[in-house]
Amino acid sequence: MSLLSQLRSPRELRDLTLPELEQLAEEIRVALRSILRLRSAHFGSNLGVVELCLALHRVYDFSRDRIIWDTGHQIYPQKLITGRQSRIHTIRTKGGLMGFPNPAESDYDLFVTGHAGCSISCALGLKASDDLRGQSDRCSVAVIGDGALPSGIVFEALNHAGALDNNLLVVLNDNQMSICPRVGALGQYLDQTPKVDHPIGLRRGEGRPQAAEDVESLRGQKTYGSLFENLGFRYVGPVDGHNLKSLVQCLEDLKPARGPILLHVMTEKGHGFEPAVKDPVKFHAPARFDWDGEEIIPLAKGAPPAYTNVAADAIYDAMRRRDDVVVVTAAMCEGNKLQKVRADFPERFFDTGICESHAVAFAAGMAKSGSRPIVAIYSTFLQRAYDQLFQEVSLQNLPVTLCLDRAGLAGPDGPTHHGVFDTVYMRSLPNIAMMAPGDAADLPQMLDLALSMPGPASIRYPKADAERIDRPVAPVELGKAEVIRWGNDGMLLAYGATLGACVAAADRLRTDGLDVGVVNARFLKPIDRGTIVEALRRASFVLTVEEGTLEGGFGSAVLEAANQAGVDARHVLRLGLPDRYVEHGERDELLHDLGIDADGLCERACSWAERCGLWRQDTVRVESMARASETAPAGLLS
Repeated sequence: MSLLSQLRSPRELRDLTLPELEQLAEEIRVALRSILRLRSAHFGSNLGVVELCLALHRVYDFSRDRIIWDTGHQIYPQKLITGRQSRIHTIRTKGGLMGFPNPAESDYDLFVTGHAGCSISCALGLKASDDLRGQSDRCSVAVIGDGALPSGIVFEALNHAGALDNNLLVVLNDNQMSICPRVGALGQYLDQTPKVDHPIGLRRGEGRPQAAEDVESLRGQKTYGSLFENLGFRYVGPVDGHNLKSLVQCLEDLKPARGPILLHVMTEKGHGFEPAVKDPVKFHAPARFDWDGEEIIPLAKGAPPAYTNVAADAIYDAMRRRDDVVVVTAAMCEGNKLQKVRADFPERFFDTGICESHAVAFAAGMAKSGSRPIVAIYSTFLQRAYDQLFQEVSLQNLPVTLCLDRAGLAGPDGPTHHGVFDTVYMRSLPNIAMMAPGDAADLPQMLDLALSMPGPASIRYPKADAERIDRPVAPVELGKAEVIRWGNDGMLLAYGATLGACVAAADRLRTDGLDVGVVNARFLKPIDRGTIVEALRRASFVLTVEEGTLEGGFGSAVLEAANQAGVDARHVLRLGLPDRYVEHGERDELLHDLGIDADGLCERACSWAERCGLWRQDTVRVESMARASETAPAGLLS
């Protein structure tokens, strides 16, 4: 009899026996494997927290108490036991469950935690507010992985929590992994965890926490956990994160304790599924597969090279040619496909862990000393280092090259991971050259240009298959756009990987009688004002197309260029992302919904041309330019 299918509320966990809890844990792992038959999803991290999730929900009532999972990609077991089991097959699909906590789905999910490190701050804020509002009986729990622990905001929160002395439980889920094996001195510190038969910080057989310094030293003259003790936390642990009996007992003992407590739980990423245990990097978010009980059966088709691969190859080639080039990444070696760089140039490869602010400032220091650092980072994660972009890179005008992966719609990862704001948050900073390749041929040239510049530069590219536009590729020159072809009727100005859709749309529009040209803008800063203004003057209608937010983006830069040149821009239509958060779904689905794929561009071009007096939907060809100039509003055509 399936326990998971009958579970209606986490409260029912309290009625289950230990063998039944262990059965439920296995059923959850089977359900997690079933997701991978349908699509790629976060896997190993969720397998590792099954028992921890069950124990926490058995001891606490999180319909009233508070829990925040950090990072949120380990939320799947909680979704399964909080009324979402029937929809788990929809996870990471358009209109389905989000792959991260989502308050819109359940009251058990308090924050959409897609970035790492903020759990302790938020949990402490919840607890402080509850206490002020006379609800001090509400418990507050933050579950944070050892990969997220080195984030700077974590230590800001620990510092504050230790001083406030509110009742707060921080559960350190230590599996010795981020996506890749963890890095840094803090990881080395955790590696020294002593193996004991009962948790340090709990007297055997008693339910009272005790300070770790009261326990006989297990490592020379130092007591393990002193780092956290010195920050004002009581350290308790280590606890076997897959032993439900000891986990539940420990949590029950700690629940009435006062003040901030750090519970150190040792887990295994991929636990319960041997292939994931042996290769936790591969099974962090693997491609679709089935499991016959003995071997993996791949279900996903091989994908063509992505922009990420093109960028990684260009970075590798630059490092091979130049010994002053170094690479800095923030725990995203695997995501940025830099494994070969790390293997062949280990002395020039620096993984800072999930510490984006430090990574950018560190790169600035290297640039100041004569190196040419490439910071390989996701667009959405670079937001966390905005102040360092301003103070340490832009203000100092240092030659740091920023390779922004996942720029644009990140597909099933959703709004926490869509890299749609970098065009805006970077365009306001002086000195930074901003580039976006129209296709795969542009990207290596842009990297070479960036590495030759005296100041900072950014290159943004999407999580997508790398297209190649059939044309004689013009050399990439600073601030120069590439005209794919001129159009007598209209122009599509593409910034970045929307170029392929623009070319396809222009080809289809030509068969309908609209002569539409295409410009590969390449640069947002400095923008090619000459080419932009000429397009505005020559064409009866202009569409700007970008895979980023419209407020302050490429289209806005085009309007600013028109204003500075004194050119009428009422025939310009800006296409991109609206002023709202875009939910998760496949990238192609989202582009279609937003009208910035080839179909959407054709539709918008025709309707805009009609509005500009150049086209009528009930005709099969374009009105002549002379006729259009007679029917268009005064000043609309130039």
